[in-house]
Amino acid sequence: MVVIVDTITNPLRPRHPEKVNRPDSASPPKPDWIRVRAPNTRGYADTRNIVRANGLHTVCEEAGCPNIGECWDKKHATFMIMGDTCTRACAFCNVKTGLPNALDAAEPQNVAEAVAKLGLAHVVITSVDRDDLADGGAEHFAQTIRAIRAACPSTTIEILTPDFLRKEGALEVVAAARPDVFNHNLETVPSRYLTVRPGARYFHSIRLLQRVKELDPTIFTKSGIMVGLGEERHEVQQVMDDLRSADVDFLTIGQYLQPTRKHHAVMRYVPPDEFSSYEKVAYTKGFLMVSASPLTRSSHHAGEDFARLKAARAAHAR
Repeated sequence: MVVIVDTITNPLRPRHPEKVNRPDSASPPKPDWIRVRAPNTRGYADTRNIVRANGLHTVCEEAGCPNIGECWDKKHATFMIMGDTCTRACAFCNVKTGLPNALDAAEPQNVAEAVAKLGLAHVVITSVDRDDLADGGAEHFAQTIRAIRAACPSTTIEILTPDFLRKEGALEVVAAARPDVFNHNLETVPSRYLTVRPGARYFHSIRLLQRVKELDPTIFTKSGIMVGLGEERHEVQQVMDDLRSADVDFLTIGQYLQPTRKHHAVMRYVPPDEFSSYEKVAYTKGFLMVSASPLTRSSHHAGEDFARLKAARAAHAR
């Protein structure tokens, strides 16, 4: 039996206490197209040092992103605000679960300083779920956006938010801070929610994205799903239709990778040609941007994708 333990911050505290007693879930062997290099470059080390010096967390590390070596070598880090402990326990996620600490009032400024030190033209800010907070952390998101705007006026800002479920008025607070891109991931198809994302509600997430466009049509909206969790092709296509009904601009599709044997198993490794097919279908449905590949992640190549997204909107408007 494998026991998931955080041996870095507290060797006695399970990283995922709700998963410790689950039976192991075996995934099939990784195919040749799921391969990444170990991070060992100077750029990677420099990014890590800046993150550490500012006392920040990144989803790159906490979620075990396979692209961390590539992104950090280019000094592209996705900051994870409001701590490193999530109040939810999604079956796919490697972020710690438990009762989080109080918010750090200095964090928005610390993030802004790190963005300036890294010289980021485009930054992605995400967070853990904070169901313990009255506003779900909405004001903290807004403060972080404002701090970055003040420190780095030319930097474009992309946020990847939780769903703010049952937090009335929270979305409006975040949208009023006017991020350039508002991302909220659906993660999977509706039929898999009870086993993959049990704390969330599919149509609430769709409505969240739709509401952003109603509040400010100039904000780009974005969402993503993982495949390989037992979904059917027609379900993925229905998700595309639902997102387009909410006027979502950008869709990402990537392969689910199992963090540990206590997490949801990989039911299938989707081959690259199927990702290409999904991309073609998504474009026919009207998305301005689509990124679909085995190693696609929400913030992978986010800066380059934002430039393409702006160009696509301009071309569409002509």
